[in-house]
Amino acid sequence: MARRRLRDAMNFIQHHEASGGVVLLVAAVAALILANSPLAPLYGALLDTHVSIRVGEWGLDRNLLHWINDGLMVIFFFNVGLEIKRELVEGELSSVRQAALPAIGALGGMIVPALIYTWINWGDSHALRGWAIPTATDIAFAIGVLALLGPRIPASLKIFLLALAIIDDLGAIIIIAVFYTANLSLVALSLAAAGIAVLFVLNRRGVTRTAAYVLAGAFVWLCVLQSGVHATLAGVITAIAVPLLPVANGNGGSETLAAKLQDSLHPWVTFGVLPAFAFANAGVSLAGLTPETLLSPIPLGIALGLLIGKAVGVYSFTTGAIALGIGTRPESSSRVQLFGIAILAGIGFTMSLFIGMLAFPEPQYAADIRIGVLSGSLCSALLGFAILRCAKRPLPPAARTG
Repeated sequence: MARRRLRDAMNFIQHHEASGGVVLLVAAVAALILANSPLAPLYGALLDTHVSIRVGEWGLDRNLLHWINDGLMVIFFFNVGLEIKRELVEGELSSVRQAALPAIGALGGMIVPALIYTWINWGDSHALRGWAIPTATDIAFAIGVLALLGPRIPASLKIFLLALAIIDDLGAIIIIAVFYTANLSLVALSLAAAGIAVLFVLNRRGVTRTAAYVLAGAFVWLCVLQSGVHATLAGVITAIAVPLLPVANGNGGSETLAAKLQDSLHPWVTFGVLPAFAFANAGVSLAGLTPETLLSPIPLGIALGLLIGKAVGVYSFTTGAIALGIGTRPESSSRVQLFGIAILAGIGFTMSLFIGMLAFPEPQYAADIRIGVLSGSLCSALLGFAILRCAKRPLPPAARTG
């Protein structure tokens, strides 16, 4: 009986929309507590623990923080790549009309935050490297907050936010590939290109064996890791190569390989990869934190970019598109609810921290990045939740005309 209750509880946690955001929040809070407790040296030493992989004379030696950010996060980006491909081919983004409104909203949600950050940090060429930090949206947190509101929020708005966040992730991937690369190794890039060619040969031949894509993807990851391009992009490339061909799902039916892999990876990413990333990257010492620290250009630019830039960008671009007839407001939603969704898009967290790490690899900037991302994301979550909680649902068309 106890075992069945435990299994039922685990199934509920795994499939409840808010659970991923809750676990992510717990991991971030745990990191903050440890970083500001007598255990702070132990927390730092844990992340600095070196782990090596060796084959003969060749080997990789990285500390635990790098293995999480360059290794585990590849799985997250692979999962994101699968989701983007499925939505573009057969989901909510598969037609121009369906994709138009969230795509325009996502574009505004990247442009306006970047402009706010740039305006605040104008004149400091190094600080301007962080212009992309407030352009991201954290799907798990945003959907988790929305799930707490239950049936008060129409399904159309949930779909809109999910589509917007997916396009936002695609934009972040492009930004990372174009703007945050180090000195490039042509040899490593050539080998990565060969691995990518193998992936797409597998795709064209209709290969549906998972192991083939895992082996080729691991080779691409290793080459990209040594190339100067960020290694997580190997996960996206591998995901794009996975075919949308039917395979047995073990329940007597069939589903596409991409869907099967995404369904299999989802709980591992939600309850393993992302909490590990949050635990490793959200820990910031608050010792000596003053109002001047919060108001310094980098954290202020990030926080205002997320809180104000996202809300203004998503809402203004979306309502502009609706006014021009490019798209229609999500069904059964009000303008106030749409504005609340735009504010929730300012929950940057995972992807914002990740871009911040790439923009400012120097340790002295770690606190500024984390303070800006955490404060902007927290304010966006609380304000967005409050507005959506208080917003009145519009009357159905029959009631309005009657």
